[in-house]
Amino acid sequence: MARAQGARAQMALGFETTYGTPPASGFTRMPFASTTLGAEQPLQTSELLGYGRDPLAPIKDAVTADGDVVIPIDARAFGVWLKAAFGAPTTTGLEAPYTHAFHSGNWSLPSFSIETGMPEVPRYAMYAGCMVDSLSWQMARSGLLTATARIVAQGEEVAASTQAGSPTELTLQRFGHFNGSVTRDGTAIGNIVSADINYANNLDRIETIRADGKIAGADPSIAALTGSVAVRFSDQTLVSQAINGEACELEFSYALASGESLTVTAHSVYLPVPRVEISGPQGIQATFDWQAAKNDTAGRMATVTLVNDMEAY
Repeated sequence: MARAQGARAQMALGFETTYGTPPASGFTRMPFASTTLGAEQPLQTSELLGYGRDPLAPIKDAVTADGDVVIPIDARAFGVWLKAAFGAPTTTGLEAPYTHAFHSGNWSLPSFSIETGMPEVPRYAMYAGCMVDSLSWQMARSGLLTATARIVAQGEEVAASTQAGSPTELTLQRFGHFNGSVTRDGTAIGNIVSADINYANNLDRIETIRADGKIAGADPSIAALTGSVAVRFSDQTLVSQAINGEACELEFSYALASGESLTVTAHSVYLPVPRVEISGPQGIQATFDWQAAKNDTAGRMATVTLVNDMEAY
Protein backbone atom coordinates (compact mmCIF):
# COMPACT_ATOMS: atom_id res chain seq x y z
CA MET A 1 0.00 0.00 0.00
CA ALA A 2 1.38 3.40 -1.01
CA ARG A 3 1.91 5.95 1.75
CA ALA A 4 1.76 9.72 1.35
CA GLN A 5 5.16 11.40 1.15
CA GLY A 6 5.82 15.12 1.10
CA ALA A 7 8.46 14.69 -1.60
CA ARG A 8 5.75 13.62 -4.05
CA ALA A 9 3.25 16.35 -3.14
CA GLN A 10 2.07 18.73 -5.85
CA MET A 11 0.44 22.15 -5.92
CA ALA A 12 -1.40 23.92 -8.72
CA LEU A 13 -2.96 27.40 -8.69
CA GLY A 14 -5.54 28.94 -11.01
CA PHE A 15 -7.28 32.33 -10.84
CA GLU A 16 -11.07 32.26 -10.64
CA THR A 17 -13.60 34.11 -12.76
CA THR A 18 -16.31 33.63 -10.13
CA TYR A 19 -15.43 33.58 -6.42
CA GLY A 20 -15.51 30.06 -5.05
CA THR A 21 -15.69 28.35 -8.45
CA PRO A 22 -12.45 26.62 -9.55
CA PRO A 23 -11.49 27.45 -13.15
CA ALA A 24 -11.87 24.71 -15.73
CA SER A 25 -8.33 25.35 -17.01
CA GLY A 26 -5.42 27.77 -16.68
CA PHE A 27 -3.72 26.25 -13.65
CA THR A 28 -0.01 26.77 -13.00
CA ARG A 29 2.18 24.28 -11.14
CA MET A 30 3.58 26.16 -8.15
CA PRO A 31 6.85 25.41 -6.36
CA PHE A 32 6.48 25.26 -2.58
CA ALA A 33 8.46 24.12 0.44
CA SER A 34 5.59 23.34 2.82
CA THR A 35 1.95 24.17 3.44
CA THR A 36 -0.54 24.09 6.31
CA LEU A 37 -3.47 24.94 4.02
CA GLY A 38 -6.47 22.86 5.01
CA ALA A 39 -10.08 22.89 6.12
CA GLU A 40 -11.45 21.93 9.51
CA GLN A 41 -14.94 21.61 10.94
CA PRO A 42 -14.95 21.30 14.72
CA LEU A 43 -17.62 19.59 16.78
CA GLN A 44 -19.84 21.31 19.35
CA THR A 45 -20.34 19.28 22.51
CA SER A 46 -23.96 18.79 23.52
CA GLU A 47 -25.01 20.90 26.53
CA LEU A 48 -28.34 19.14 27.11
CA LEU A 49 -29.21 17.67 30.52
CA GLY A 50 -31.56 14.92 31.61
CA TYR A 51 -30.05 12.07 29.62
CA GLY A 52 -27.68 10.73 32.24
CA ARG A 53 -23.98 11.38 32.69
CA ASP A 54 -23.02 10.31 29.17
CA PRO A 55 -23.29 13.17 26.66
CA LEU A 56 -25.44 13.17 23.55
CA ALA A 57 -23.88 13.16 20.09
CA PRO A 58 -22.03 16.39 19.14
CA ILE A 59 -23.06 18.57 16.21
CA LYS A 60 -20.88 20.04 13.45
CA ASP A 61 -19.77 23.68 13.60
CA ALA A 62 -18.82 26.11 10.78
CA VAL A 63 -16.04 25.30 8.30
CA THR A 64 -12.71 27.12 8.53
CA ALA A 65 -10.31 26.85 5.59
CA ASP A 66 -6.98 28.66 5.74
CA GLY A 67 -3.26 28.13 6.22
CA ASP A 68 0.25 29.12 5.17
CA VAL A 69 2.20 28.26 2.04
CA VAL A 70 5.99 28.58 2.17
CA ILE A 71 7.24 29.46 -1.30
CA PRO A 72 10.61 30.24 -2.93
CA ILE A 73 11.14 33.81 -4.09
CA ASP A 74 11.96 33.37 -7.74
CA ALA A 75 11.88 35.37 -10.96
CA ARG A 76 8.72 33.82 -12.47
CA ALA A 77 6.33 31.95 -10.18
CA PHE A 78 6.57 34.56 -7.42
CA GLY A 79 4.76 36.96 -9.75
CA VAL A 80 1.66 34.75 -9.43
CA TRP A 81 1.67 35.30 -5.67
CA LEU A 82 2.27 39.02 -6.13
CA LYS A 83 -0.79 39.20 -8.40
CA ALA A 84 -2.83 37.40 -5.75
CA ALA A 85 -1.63 39.75 -3.00
CA PHE A 86 -1.68 43.09 -4.86
CA GLY A 87 -3.90 42.58 -7.91
CA ALA A 88 -3.00 42.47 -11.59
CA PRO A 89 0.20 44.37 -12.45
CA THR A 90 0.89 47.09 -14.98
CA THR A 91 3.21 45.42 -17.51
CA THR A 92 5.52 47.29 -19.86
CA GLY A 93 7.92 46.12 -22.56
CA LEU A 94 7.37 45.03 -26.14
CA GLU A 95 9.69 42.05 -25.72
CA ALA A 96 11.62 40.43 -22.90
CA PRO A 97 12.60 41.60 -20.40
CA TYR A 98 9.14 42.68 -19.23
CA THR A 99 8.57 44.93 -16.23
CA HIS A 100 5.58 44.10 -14.00
CA ALA A 101 4.62 46.80 -11.48
CA PHE A 102 2.31 45.71 -8.63
CA HIS A 103 0.68 48.54 -6.64
CA SER A 104 -0.69 48.49 -3.11
CA GLY A 105 -4.13 49.78 -2.26
CA ASN A 106 -6.31 47.88 -4.77
CA TRP A 107 -9.84 47.39 -3.45
CA SER A 108 -10.53 44.46 -5.76
CA LEU A 109 -8.24 41.48 -5.30
CA PRO A 110 -8.40 38.30 -7.38
CA SER A 111 -9.56 35.02 -5.89
CA PHE A 112 -7.96 31.75 -6.90
CA SER A 113 -8.16 28.01 -6.39
CA ILE A 114 -5.32 25.85 -5.10
CA GLU A 115 -5.14 22.10 -5.53
CA THR A 116 -2.73 20.09 -3.39
CA GLY A 117 -2.16 16.54 -4.56
CA MET A 118 -0.88 13.34 -3.02
CA PRO A 119 -0.86 11.07 -6.09
CA GLU A 120 0.20 7.90 -4.26
CA VAL A 121 -2.92 7.84 -2.00
CA PRO A 122 -4.54 9.24 -4.21
CA ARG A 123 -5.90 12.45 -2.65
CA TYR A 124 -6.39 15.76 -4.44
CA ALA A 125 -7.77 18.62 -2.30
CA MET A 126 -9.17 21.64 -4.13
CA TYR A 127 -9.37 24.84 -2.10
CA ALA A 128 -11.66 27.33 -3.83
CA GLY A 129 -12.23 30.98 -2.99
CA CYS A 130 -8.63 31.53 -1.87
CA MET A 131 -7.26 35.01 -1.21
CA VAL A 132 -3.91 36.19 0.14
CA ASP A 133 -4.23 37.66 3.61
CA SER A 134 -0.51 38.42 3.97
CA LEU A 135 2.84 37.90 2.27
CA SER A 136 6.05 38.07 4.28
CA TRP A 137 9.70 37.13 4.18
CA GLN A 138 13.06 37.88 5.79
CA MET A 139 16.29 39.16 4.28
CA ALA A 140 19.47 37.69 5.74
CA ARG A 141 23.10 37.08 4.84
CA SER A 142 22.74 33.38 4.00
CA GLY A 143 20.27 30.54 3.80
CA LEU A 144 17.39 29.71 1.46
CA LEU A 145 15.22 32.67 0.47
CA THR A 146 11.53 31.85 0.99
CA ALA A 147 8.33 33.77 1.64
CA THR A 148 5.19 32.81 3.54
CA ALA A 149 1.77 33.45 2.02
CA ARG A 150 -1.12 33.40 4.48
CA ILE A 151 -4.22 32.11 2.68
CA VAL A 152 -7.92 32.48 3.52
CA ALA A 153 -10.07 29.99 1.57
CA GLN A 154 -13.78 29.29 1.29
CA GLY A 155 -13.68 25.53 1.54
CA GLU A 156 -12.16 22.20 0.59
CA GLU A 157 -13.32 19.53 -1.85
CA VAL A 158 -11.41 16.23 -1.97
CA ALA A 159 -11.27 13.97 -5.04
CA ALA A 160 -9.38 10.85 -6.11
CA SER A 161 -8.06 12.49 -9.30
CA THR A 162 -6.76 15.91 -10.19
CA GLN A 163 -9.19 18.64 -11.23
CA ALA A 164 -6.40 20.97 -12.40
CA GLY A 165 -5.81 19.32 -15.77
CA SER A 166 -2.28 19.77 -17.09
CA PRO A 167 -0.84 22.80 -15.25
CA THR A 168 1.57 25.16 -16.94
CA GLU A 169 5.16 24.52 -15.89
CA LEU A 170 7.36 27.50 -15.04
CA THR A 171 11.14 27.08 -15.04
CA LEU A 172 12.37 27.93 -11.56
CA GLN A 173 14.96 30.70 -11.30
CA ARG A 174 15.44 31.51 -7.63
CA PHE A 175 16.81 34.60 -6.00
CA GLY A 176 19.24 34.10 -3.15
CA HIS A 177 19.97 36.11 -0.04
CA PHE A 178 23.31 37.14 -1.52
CA ASN A 179 21.40 38.84 -4.38
CA GLY A 180 19.70 41.23 -1.94
CA SER A 181 20.28 44.86 -1.03
CA VAL A 182 18.54 47.56 1.02
CA THR A 183 18.59 51.27 0.23
CA ARG A 184 17.27 54.36 2.01
CA ASP A 185 16.34 57.28 -0.24
CA GLY A 186 18.42 55.72 -3.00
CA THR A 187 21.55 55.18 -0.90
CA ALA A 188 22.64 51.76 0.33
CA ILE A 189 22.30 51.25 4.07
CA GLY A 190 25.45 49.82 5.57
CA ASN A 191 25.71 47.39 8.47
CA ILE A 192 22.31 45.74 7.85
CA VAL A 193 22.15 42.44 9.74
CA SER A 194 18.63 41.38 8.75
CA ALA A 195 15.34 42.79 7.52
CA ASP A 196 11.73 41.64 7.69
CA ILE A 197 9.03 42.62 5.20
CA ASN A 198 5.32 41.93 5.74
CA TYR A 199 2.45 43.05 3.51
CA ALA A 200 -1.05 42.41 4.89
CA ASN A 201 -4.42 42.81 3.20
CA ASN A 202 -6.16 42.29 6.57
CA LEU A 203 -9.00 40.32 5.00
CA ASP A 204 -12.41 40.49 6.63
CA ARG A 205 -14.22 37.15 6.33
CA ILE A 206 -17.87 37.44 5.32
CA GLU A 207 -19.42 34.93 7.71
CA THR A 208 -23.01 34.67 6.50
CA ILE A 209 -25.53 31.97 7.38
CA ARG A 210 -25.17 29.18 4.80
CA ALA A 211 -26.23 25.57 4.64
CA ASP A 212 -22.68 24.43 3.82
CA GLY A 213 -21.05 26.34 6.70
CA LYS A 214 -18.59 28.15 4.41
CA ILE A 215 -17.79 31.85 4.28
CA ALA A 216 -19.38 33.96 1.52
CA GLY A 217 -16.12 35.77 0.73
CA ALA A 218 -13.31 37.89 2.14
CA ASP A 219 -13.06 41.66 1.76
CA PRO A 220 -9.74 43.54 1.97
CA SER A 221 -9.63 46.24 4.66
CA ILE A 222 -6.88 48.75 5.45
CA ALA A 223 -3.62 47.33 4.10
CA ALA A 224 -0.39 47.37 6.06
CA LEU A 225 3.25 47.22 5.07
CA THR A 226 5.46 46.73 8.08
CA GLY A 227 8.74 45.16 9.01
CA SER A 228 12.01 45.63 10.82
CA VAL A 229 15.64 46.27 10.06
CA ALA A 230 18.41 45.22 12.42
CA VAL A 231 21.62 47.25 11.98
CA ARG A 232 25.01 47.30 13.62
CA PHE A 233 24.95 50.70 15.30
CA SER A 234 27.44 52.99 13.57
CA ASP A 235 25.81 56.43 13.21
CA GLN A 236 22.77 58.48 14.17
CA THR A 237 21.09 58.68 10.73
CA LEU A 238 18.17 56.34 11.40
CA VAL A 239 17.79 57.42 15.02
CA SER A 240 17.67 61.08 14.00
CA GLN A 241 14.97 60.30 11.44
CA ALA A 242 12.95 58.49 14.10
CA ILE A 243 13.29 61.35 16.59
CA ASN A 244 12.32 63.94 14.00
CA GLY A 245 9.31 61.92 12.82
CA GLU A 246 10.43 62.14 9.20
CA ALA A 247 9.65 59.69 6.42
CA CYS A 248 12.09 58.02 4.05
CA GLU A 249 11.86 55.64 1.12
CA LEU A 250 13.10 52.12 1.78
CA GLU A 251 13.84 49.78 -1.12
CA PHE A 252 14.42 46.06 -0.74
CA SER A 253 15.69 44.41 -3.90
CA TYR A 254 17.16 41.27 -5.45
CA ALA A 255 18.94 41.09 -8.80
CA LEU A 256 20.38 38.25 -10.85
CA ALA A 257 23.32 38.56 -13.24
CA SER A 258 21.02 37.41 -16.08
CA GLY A 259 18.87 40.56 -15.66
CA GLU A 260 15.90 39.39 -13.59
CA SER A 261 15.11 41.49 -10.53
CA LEU A 262 12.58 41.99 -7.75
CA THR A 263 12.23 45.35 -6.00
CA VAL A 264 9.92 46.27 -3.13
CA THR A 265 9.65 50.03 -2.66
CA ALA A 266 8.00 51.41 0.47
CA HIS A 267 7.53 55.04 -0.52
CA SER A 268 7.01 56.61 2.93
CA VAL A 269 8.50 54.74 5.88
CA TYR A 270 8.37 55.91 9.48
CA LEU A 271 10.71 54.63 12.17
CA PRO A 272 10.19 54.38 15.93
CA VAL A 273 12.88 55.49 18.35
CA PRO A 274 14.63 52.20 19.27
CA ARG A 275 16.22 51.06 22.48
CA VAL A 276 20.00 50.99 21.99
CA GLU A 277 21.45 48.53 24.48
CA ILE A 278 25.05 47.76 25.35
CA SER A 279 24.83 44.06 26.21
CA GLY A 280 28.52 43.20 26.19
CA PRO A 281 31.85 43.67 24.43
CA GLN A 282 30.47 42.66 21.01
CA GLY A 283 29.11 45.03 18.39
CA ILE A 284 26.01 47.01 19.29
CA GLN A 285 22.83 46.45 17.31
CA ALA A 286 19.64 48.47 17.00
CA THR A 287 16.35 47.19 15.60
CA PHE A 288 13.89 49.55 13.92
CA ASP A 289 10.30 48.28 13.58
CA TRP A 290 9.18 50.39 10.63
CA GLN A 291 5.74 51.19 9.23
CA ALA A 292 4.90 52.37 5.73
CA ALA A 293 2.17 54.85 4.82
CA LYS A 294 0.62 56.27 1.66
CA ASN A 295 2.89 58.66 -0.19
CA ASP A 296 1.09 61.65 -1.72
CA THR A 297 3.50 61.93 -4.63
CA ALA A 298 3.42 58.25 -5.59
CA GLY A 299 -0.28 57.99 -4.73
CA ARG A 300 0.22 54.70 -2.91
CA MET A 301 2.08 53.03 -0.08
CA ALA A 302 4.19 50.52 -2.01
CA THR A 303 5.28 49.38 -5.44
CA VAL A 304 6.65 45.92 -6.18
CA THR A 305 8.52 45.65 -9.49
CA LEU A 306 9.33 42.29 -11.03
CA VAL A 307 11.50 42.10 -14.16
CA ASN A 308 11.54 38.80 -16.04
CA ASP A 309 10.72 37.11 -19.36
CA MET A 310 7.02 36.51 -18.55
CA GLU A 311 4.83 38.42 -20.99
CA ALA A 312 1.84 38.69 -18.66
CA TYR A 313 0.35 37.51 -15.36
